[in-house]
Amino acid sequence: MPTTNTPLITYTGISQQIEHHDMEATLLECSITNQIPHIHECGGNGQCTTCRIRVIEGHHNLNTRTQKEQEIARLRKWDPSIRLACQCYAKGNVSIERLVWTNSEVNKLQLETVPEGVAEERAIAILFCDIRGFTKMTSKNSSFDVAHILNRFYTVLGDPILINNGIIYQYVGDEIIGLFGVSGGIKSKNSTDAVRAALGMQYAIERLNRIELVDFDVNIKMGIGVNFGKAYIGHLGHPKHKQFAVVGDPVNTASRIQSYNKKALSSILISDSILKGIPADTLDIGRSFSSQMDGHNHETIIHELLGFQNVDIQLELQQSLDFLLKNEDVFAEKFYGKLFDKAPDTQSLFKNNMSSQGRLLTHMLGGIVYSMSRPESLTMGLQLLGKSHVRYGVQTEHYPVVLECLLETIQEELGEMYSDKLLSAWEQALEKVTSEMKRYAKDEH
Repeated sequence: MPTTNTPLITYTGISQQIEHHDMEATLLECSITNQIPHIHECGGNGQCTTCRIRVIEGHHNLNTRTQKEQEIARLRKWDPSIRLACQCYAKGNVSIERLVWTNSEVNKLQLETVPEGVAEERAIAILFCDIRGFTKMTSKNSSFDVAHILNRFYTVLGDPILINNGIIYQYVGDEIIGLFGVSGGIKSKNSTDAVRAALGMQYAIERLNRIELVDFDVNIKMGIGVNFGKAYIGHLGHPKHKQFAVVGDPVNTASRIQSYNKKALSSILISDSILKGIPADTLDIGRSFSSQMDGHNHETIIHELLGFQNVDIQLELQQSLDFLLKNEDVFAEKFYGKLFDKAPDTQSLFKNNMSSQGRLLTHMLGGIVYSMSRPESLTMGLQLLGKSHVRYGVQTEHYPVVLECLLETIQEELGEMYSDKLLSAWEQALEKVTSEMKRYAKDEH
């Protein structure tokens, strides 16, 4: 039974209550210590806002907002109940709700930086994706099946946008629109994110046709157009019904580039602005076209995108993540079985529920892949992760064994998707991750 002097932290979303013994630990550190997945992209430095919580009860048992929190709350117009878990210290009972549950939700937070009531010009990459043969598909299938297919289409094509630091702007019938750079960033980064998302969409559709839509006698084809330019963004509309909007010629041009796929018999077309915004010899380009788009009195140069010239580690990992973690419990069970077999002494490091530990493992892997599109956040996150593992008792000699067991588990779980190129991408990424964690672990000793 908990003592009356020990604060209790209640997580309302998962109906879990824990004792909070370390009064010098933040609520974020409390979550991590008790194996409760809590997103914290910046490593708990009060910069990314992903660890945000809503305080349901016990406001008076928390410290007042820090200076960092006050500035963030002012900019994002938070009400008093929203706090950053990395800045909160509890001195009594508190009930909280985590507000960002998945890595895919992180990108939506960019919209909090968009101005209200006025439009602001920002340089962004715009991606339009359209289903081919949608009318034929609706005539051959029931309304229920069409809704199911559309939902799967929006899901598998939305994921590559989100995992590449983009936001889903809107769905228009059989079309999905993604934006990259809404909250800022440099042209080369935003353009590369958009291109990687387009290639990820292409792979996702191929896999959807091959595995999930066979029984519907449907073979979805698509066309994608990507452009870069200055557009006006803001929350616009009727005073009582404002919504996020993006307007400007670059948006219209992206739509027309997408439509040109029909004439070119291509799948992905990018503007010359996108191509020039990415370092030379990065992309594998096919044919190039020059066309006068509707509403223009000049020629627009567009290029057929075939892929990256060299292996893009982020794209490889993104394409395999969902498949790899299709059964998170099985993945975790295999990994820990291998780890405890190769390094029996590590078993003593895991004193709590192994199911919770397994969820933390897969949560961490997914978080790493998502954070690769935000390298500054990944670095800060690995810093906290490395230091946390020192407190858990992890030694430097454990890292090579963990890496070996992870790669063996990944290879087994990939199954028919396995390739030497894909496993090599995972190996390179995880070697970098463990190297960074070891470096920060040394600083902690």
